[in-house]
Amino acid sequence: MKKVALMFVLAVFVPSLALAWLAVRSQRDQQFILEHQQSLLCQGLANRLAKDAEAHLEELQRQFSQRVETLLTNQTPTNLARSFDDLLRRDWSLASVGFAVSLDGRLLSPLPTSGPDARSFCLANGAFLANRETVEVYWNSPKGAINLSRLDSLAPVGNSAPANTLKTKSQFPMKNIQRVVTPQQLTQQAIAALAGAEPTVSKVASAEAEFSQLIGDSSEGTLARFLSNQLKVMFWYRSPRDPQLVFGAQIDLPRVIADLRPVIKLEAPVREEIAVALLDDAARPVARSHPDFAPPAWKQPFVATEIGEALPHWEVAVYLINPARLGETARTLSVTLGLIIVLLVLAISVGGWLIVNDLRRQLTLARQKTDFVSNVSHELKTPLTSIRMFSELLADGRVTDSDKQRSYLQIITAEAARLTRLINNVLDFARMDRGEKKYARTRCDLVTLVEDTVASFRPHLEQAGFQVEYIAPPEPAFVEGDRDALAQVLVNLLSNAEKYSGDRKEIRIELLRVGETPSNFEVRVLDRGSGVPQGFREKIFDQFCRAHDSLGSGISGSGLGLTLARQVACAHGGDVNYQPRDGEGSCFTLRIPAADSR
Repeated sequence: MKKVALMFVLAVFVPSLALAWLAVRSQRDQQFILEHQQSLLCQGLANRLAKDAEAHLEELQRQFSQRVETLLTNQTPTNLARSFDDLLRRDWSLASVGFAVSLDGRLLSPLPTSGPDARSFCLANGAFLANRETVEVYWNSPKGAINLSRLDSLAPVGNSAPANTLKTKSQFPMKNIQRVVTPQQLTQQAIAALAGAEPTVSKVASAEAEFSQLIGDSSEGTLARFLSNQLKVMFWYRSPRDPQLVFGAQIDLPRVIADLRPVIKLEAPVREEIAVALLDDAARPVARSHPDFAPPAWKQPFVATEIGEALPHWEVAVYLINPARLGETARTLSVTLGLIIVLLVLAISVGGWLIVNDLRRQLTLARQKTDFVSNVSHELKTPLTSIRMFSELLADGRVTDSDKQRSYLQIITAEAARLTRLINNVLDFARMDRGEKKYARTRCDLVTLVEDTVASFRPHLEQAGFQVEYIAPPEPAFVEGDRDALAQVLVNLLSNAEKYSGDRKEIRIELLRVGETPSNFEVRVLDRGSGVPQGFREKIFDQFCRAHDSLGSGISGSGLGLTLARQVACAHGGDVNYQPRDGEGSCFTLRIPAADSR
């Protein structure tokens, strides 16, 4: 038993406790796990919205290219270049200034005398577009990387750099700046891994170059630069009709923002949990999904994604509407997991205890079965020895005294009856254990049944020196049951009273009616024996269980009599119980429902 229990502890209980300990450790990280999962979902949303915004800007770039081609259908590129500013602003509302420049450095449009916007544009960008100075710009070509291999054929003029000194994009002096916002869910190391640079550094880098160096031989692209801390975005396009001319437009940024507002939207399921905003280069919201939403700090979103070179340092930022809800969810999940862990550990403990308890019961039952075999062997051997011995004496004619002959015959009869009861008990138990026991139920008088059973057993008891007293009511006591089975129960109770009576050989049988509606009949068998020890008063009804060792105490029995008595009584809707008798002794009660109350 100890070895089995030790194996169970080592094989089941210890690994279960180890798993529970690991689960408790992981339970402490639930908030981090939830925040990480939430950040992944929000980051995916921010990336998608940023791509949508970038795709919208690329669509605007294509619209500009198409409008240039439309204008070129009615006039030559040179004529269009001279009046491009006026024609473009009338034709395309997103353009604040239209410009045309040749690759040899001549700014053909707009003229400084065209108006205040044209004059400001020429002062700010004239030298850059004419390749006379390098400026810090953010640039992008949606058609792919710029290839400068063909620029050798272009003849630089003025102060432009020689063609062989032009640089590729990877050779431009790039300048990195810190991001305006700091997402809450990105650690410094994560930002460094995401950006490929120092922590909090923007993915969008500026370059210092001349205009001709940037466009190379690409057909279209986007340039962005900051003038007096204001973002200026320009589209440019070079038509196949005249590759020496570049047409461009400085777009009206407020109009572009108005077009981007429909992009910053959320579906109904997530609108209650998160808010999205489009932040400019100063972390000011220019578009938001919730008009009334205002976080404590716009510069600290939950996650954020930069749009790209077309709108440098502009970001799509995602905010939690109720940041405390994530902690509450984590705590709820942590408590739930804790309860599940406790329940599982408790279930394992209870299950282990049940297994060990059942194992102990099975071992006890196996030991009882071994004792039962020994007891039955002894019980069978004793009456058979007596029957054989006295029958041989009578058969050989050695006993001539008629009184002795009568005594020997009574002994043979008693031992045969004892042997019959033992065999009947074993057979009845086997049939009940297999579920094959059947009862022939009839309406019978319990008074007559008890009286006949006591009368048949009385001579044997009186011969053993017992004083037998039977008390019954004057009226009949009708029950529905198997007469032989109920008689066998009573015989087992009387046999027990005989075996455990000790020196005071008194047996009292009482039949009485208890209760009113429904009523029951009780048959009580009382003796003056040693009684049942305190710890065995319910165990004596278990199979093979005996309060006294038959071989050690000299008290015969198989340990099945009370088990069968209770099973028969329960099958009839009653029960068999034990109570200690006042003044020493035992009281076994057979309770059967009355026939008229069922």
